[in-house]
Amino acid sequence: MKVALGLGLMEYSFETAAGFWRWVDLCEQAGADSLWQTDRIVSRAPILECMTMLAALAGRTRRLKFGMNVVSLAFRDPVLVAKQCATIDVLSEGRLLPAFGIGSPAAPEWAAMGLDTATRGRVTDEALEIITRLWRGESLDFAGRHFTLKGASISPQPVQPDLPVWIGGGSAAAIRRTARFGTGWQAGGETPAEAAAVIAAIRAECAAQGRVIDADHYGAGFNFHFGSPDDPAAQRAMAAYAARTGRDPARGIVAGDAAAILQRIAEYVEAGVTKFVLRPVGRGDAVPLAQTRLLLEQVLPLVAARWPKG
Repeated sequence: MKVALGLGLMEYSFETAAGFWRWVDLCEQAGADSLWQTDRIVSRAPILECMTMLAALAGRTRRLKFGMNVVSLAFRDPVLVAKQCATIDVLSEGRLLPAFGIGSPAAPEWAAMGLDTATRGRVTDEALEIITRLWRGESLDFAGRHFTLKGASISPQPVQPDLPVWIGGGSAAAIRRTARFGTGWQAGGETPAEAAAVIAAIRAECAAQGRVIDADHYGAGFNFHFGSPDDPAAQRAMAAYAARTGRDPARGIVAGDAAAILQRIAEYVEAGVTKFVLRPVGRGDAVPLAQTRLLLEQVLPLVAARWPKG
């Protein structure tokens, strides 16, 4: 099992850009597998625009892979997304991990940008077809319900000959979408048991479509806090999670020691998940850095020992 730990951000919790870059440098130097940025365009909370952030990472890092968790394609033009991803992949020498979804119906972008939630699935499917065909180097004529193209093409092509396509979402439509377009699946708020059911359904749908997704291309994520659940930082994160999702924060936040975090990872691995996006809880320049250092110093060796890559 090729278990890999990546780090992720939703809110930009740093006080300064220098603090953010110290965090990136730590992840690069201390062995994290990848970095991930949540996609939000409209928000009152400070959240980085994901494509811009990944382009900056391409210039700052040399080893880390990076991706967006996940881009809501119904908010964006697919030709531009294809071009942006290809550019970032070229400049990073093949380290981009694109990940796409339809976006939550509760997201503020729908009302703020005058978009229709009812069509987001069909828009996403058309966009995925356009993006993947452009990445293959086609001069694309496309007549869909939502997009019309004539002779569209992009150059340069991505460095990776088969640029990964990670798909998010656990609905029946998302399962079909993953089996049709995906090379991997990224869980959203699914628990390990829920993720196991989605993975089984994706594998069955892939078999029906004559496709295969590699066994180690299933991912999940959660927030982590080294310390007590009663710590103020953990309490703020739990309250924010409950307000945003309406769910029990224990689903998405692990507060405790290295053993507690490893236990949640093991539960997902048992469900078939091997790729992780772990998000440190806390604000300021010092706290996310310290939390991430603890993860990489205490949990990463335990993961490597328990699931050696061979």
